[in-house]
Amino acid sequence: MTRQWTLRESITVRASAESVYAAVTDLRNMSRWSPECIGTRRLGGGGPVAVGTRFLGFNRKGPFVWFTACRVTVARPSHEFAFHVGAFGLPVAGWGYLVEPDGEGTVRVTEYWEDLRTGRGSRLTELLGRVFSGTRPADRADLNRAGMRVTLDRLRATVEQSRP
Repeated sequence: MTRQWTLRESITVRASAESVYAAVTDLRNMSRWSPECIGTRRLGGGGPVAVGTRFLGFNRKGPFVWFTACRVTVARPSHEFAFHVGAFGLPVAGWGYLVEPDGEGTVRVTEYWEDLRTGRGSRLTELLGRVFSGTRPADRADLNRAGMRVTLDRLRATVEQSRP
């Protein structure tokens, strides 16, 4: 089986692009929606999340618990939000959300992932990923696809419930 390096999963949400963007940039929601993320902690000052904002992600899969260092790479209000994840100064993954109009009163939300464990240091980050998360690099895409579907369903439920 060939290793998959990127994924995209989409869902239609009955909400405005502004409300979806506000929800995905509220970093606390990651632990509410993701089956792996159990918490986040923003580093540095407050204010709106912007390119360069740093935060820690705390994760759990079964008995495995680990943290990651994250940095926002894209913050285009109502359109796209993305961040890179690293461990011990090495790149691990890129995660993001695209928000696009999809009819009257709905938007299409696409969550995307890219495995950044390539090049120099990749063997170490693959080993760390296996030790800390219990997941082989070849299995990460399948695990993430299932997690993305859960995350998007929970995002949709949250945003649609808060509609006026």
